[in-house]
Amino acid sequence: MALLLGIDIGTSGTKTALFSEKGALLASCTKEYPLYQPQNGWAEQEPDDWWNAVVAGIQQVLRVSGQPASSIAAIGLSGQMHGLVMLDEKGDVLRRSIIWCDQRTAAECEEITARLGRERLIEITANPALTGFTASKILWVRNHEPDIYDKCRHILLPKDYIRYRLTGEFATEVSDASGMQLLDIPRRCWSDEVLDKLSIDKTLLGRVYESPEVTGQVSSAAARVTGLAVGTPVVGGAGDNAAAAVGTGTVKDGFAFTTIGTSGVVYAHSSRVLIDPKGRVHTFCSAVPGEWHVMGVTQGAGLSLKWFRDQFCNTEKQTAERMGVDPYYLMDQEAAKVPAGSNRLLYLPYLMGERTPHLDAAARGVFFGLSAIHTRFDILRAVMEGVTYSLKDCLSVFEEMELSVNDMLACGGGGSSSLWRQMLADVYGCSVRTTVSKEGPALGVALLAGVGADVYASVQEACEAVIKTNPPQYPDINTSKIYGRYYELYKQLYPALKDSFHALESL
Repeated sequence: MALLLGIDIGTSGTKTALFSEKGALLASCTKEYPLYQPQNGWAEQEPDDWWNAVVAGIQQVLRVSGQPASSIAAIGLSGQMHGLVMLDEKGDVLRRSIIWCDQRTAAECEEITARLGRERLIEITANPALTGFTASKILWVRNHEPDIYDKCRHILLPKDYIRYRLTGEFATEVSDASGMQLLDIPRRCWSDEVLDKLSIDKTLLGRVYESPEVTGQVSSAAARVTGLAVGTPVVGGAGDNAAAAVGTGTVKDGFAFTTIGTSGVVYAHSSRVLIDPKGRVHTFCSAVPGEWHVMGVTQGAGLSLKWFRDQFCNTEKQTAERMGVDPYYLMDQEAAKVPAGSNRLLYLPYLMGERTPHLDAAARGVFFGLSAIHTRFDILRAVMEGVTYSLKDCLSVFEEMELSVNDMLACGGGGSSSLWRQMLADVYGCSVRTTVSKEGPALGVALLAGVGADVYASVQEACEAVIKTNPPQYPDINTSKIYGRYYELYKQLYPALKDSFHALESL
């Protein structure tokens, strides 16, 4: 029986997981590493920390599973998107990677927009210039560290640096490359126009593959340190959300998922390339060859609930510790006692600014309607409902783009809450399910590896063979009507407060 290895290079750590071809998890290992913030708003990591975590993870997974390395048919790579890795002519790292959440590149985003024009930039790359994307980071290094830029011979994304260390190949794939703002999204290749206007040498970039394609084989040098077999194929893999889509079976039209982690993501698959001319959502190439996905992001999803827990739920935290349960379990029970609408209390979850649909870094969190009747449990439920309305904002943009969604999955920490899933169903007006497997991106890229190794004939076939779901939660008609009225009021609050947010920022 062929085994498949999935490696997910995340921000807090790298997860390495070994699966059977039926999707059974045989062994997994997560290795953590630090995040460096040399200045306010900056975020960097050491690429060698990722590599060391990968090496240790592979070694442990092979040891724990007891499986021979020769039984691994192929390897898939996933990881945090947008990070900039710069190598010199010898293949050595020139500086720490500037990662996805770094915010130093506002001036470079203005430079990109000025060079391309906002409308043309969106036509080609499907997105406005954003500080998180790779292109602005490249320009920042060129503007502020010209000596390093002059030495640069290769530019890679985080997971593609691991590919280089495993195979010696400089390559990427379409889903992750979509987040660099250098890819022609409709044509699924590097954009000569963007590269020319930004004066970036195309030879710095790796070859672009489709996600299930084999990009190289494990080298003898990598085999010695990891324990892998020489020649094991390594496929393109996918960026974290595209990998999660495969790991949840979101690979056909009409399929979508909502992730409630620190941030919130609403992701929908599309066989057509659909681009929002206003740039409110991201359109990227999907891990399914020749197809795409659209993604909306709300910055402060699970973060809002974590903030409330840390500031106001010491009693629940202490009780949960005595009971041996998660504090969120007790918080769910308390929020469930509050009626839909939180007794006329609304929350805007803009603790970290917002991306979809407002793209406003100055936006801030707001409780609207707060009165003396409200308890902290009303406020707790309002936080959960406010995040749900923000995610509905993302889904509403999809509807404007005529991207239909009739099957919704819930993922992430928030997706494990039955109460929050019911809110999603009631606010979205559609059923919401969860997958049996919680392995997400690691499973997704393992399945892509299986396609590359001919274990499965296609990405869709791989998902049909492996991905199983739990029974759905359906919307309650009466509750949906209540939420519909509150959502209409919610949508009026940001436009009314926009100027005040920016005035606050200038104080």
